[in-house]
Amino acid sequence: MPDQQREFIPARIAILTVSDTRTRENDVSGDTLETRVRDAGHVIAARNIVRDDRQAIVELLRRWIDDPEVDVVISTGGTGLTGRDVTPEAFRSVFEKEIDGFSAVFHRISFDKIGTSTIQSRACAGVAHGTYLFALPGSPGAVKDAWDGILKMQLDYRHKPCNFMEIMPRLEEHRRRKP
Repeated sequence: MPDQQREFIPARIAILTVSDTRTRENDVSGDTLETRVRDAGHVIAARNIVRDDRQAIVELLRRWIDDPEVDVVISTGGTGLTGRDVTPEAFRSVFEKEIDGFSAVFHRISFDKIGTSTIQSRACAGVAHGTYLFALPGSPGAVKDAWDGILKMQLDYRHKPCNFMEIMPRLEEHRRRKP
């Protein structure tokens, strides 16, 4: 629940659609995510579409991770089980730490809507160099579930008892420690 005594801190969010078939004109999931991000008061730092190519995904993730104007990357697509679905592998190759609870909560929310079909999703999340990374399935429904059920609250500094935004300044404290 938001603590109205605390000031809202907008996150700078990059949106990535992973697809061999989507274009900006038919990227319904990306549009759904962008609308929700903006409506929540956050800033769209970047938006891009990349083919289902592990190296291309990794290269863009690394560029955004190194960009001080990007706090969060949220992708949609490529988390299934087919041969072209490589988003989780790309994301996990750049994670410093995985946020295991994200997948667990996402599947719990998804199960209430689509039942056991949720097992076909490999949604995942992690942190790299102080940047949060979330890989969502490519359907608008999955994007809504992840945003409305998890990310909207966890990316709101006012959310209690805790949230991702309040610990963001400490994500890289290990780099500041003296040897």
